[in-house]
Amino acid sequence: MLMYSIGVTVDGFIKDREGRFDWGGPDDEQFRAHLAEVGSLGAYLCGRRLYEEMLVWETDQSLRATEDRAAFADVWCALPKVVFSRTLQTVQGNARIARGTVAEEVARAADETDRDVSIGGADLAGQAFELGLVDELRVFRYPLVVGGGTPHLPPVSDRVRFALTETRTFGGGVVYERYRRASDSSDAADSD
Repeated sequence: MLMYSIGVTVDGFIKDREGRFDWGGPDDEQFRAHLAEVGSLGAYLCGRRLYEEMLVWETDQSLRATEDRAAFADVWCALPKVVFSRTLQTVQGNARIARGTVAEEVARAADETDRDVSIGGADLAGQAFELGLVDELRVFRYPLVVGGGTPHLPPVSDRVRFALTETRTFGGGVVYERYRRASDSSDAADSD
């Protein structure tokens, strides 16, 4: 299964107009949910920017200050990562640069594990949505309106229907929404 998990504002942005996402610091309960989610993965596909933002978990020892944060760093370092980049020549840790298309790399990652695979980065996830590859969407919705910035998904050409399967509220009012891709039969029913 391919999932896209992302923190967004109420108005649907992952970064504000200045490129900041400083609202996304999770409380302890939410951090443990992220730890459990990442710990359940068999691979992670991401773009260069997200790869570089997350690299601190592999290089900055100060992030291991608590038991949960040390556990997250361990899980993140061990997780196989596929980095889509036109500019990077090398990557660090348990990562490799993607050589195939999004569809090819998703298929390869899924073939190499019996666990879920996650894709990160709005542009890359948008490509996966266009190809019909995303099975599950997980949204951590922050109670904040920023009025513009980077949307959590670029526009897609076709409607993609999902069914809400879980909700949860964390401290600070962050609402977790979990959606599973709906069957094509529900799309057919809508066209009647």
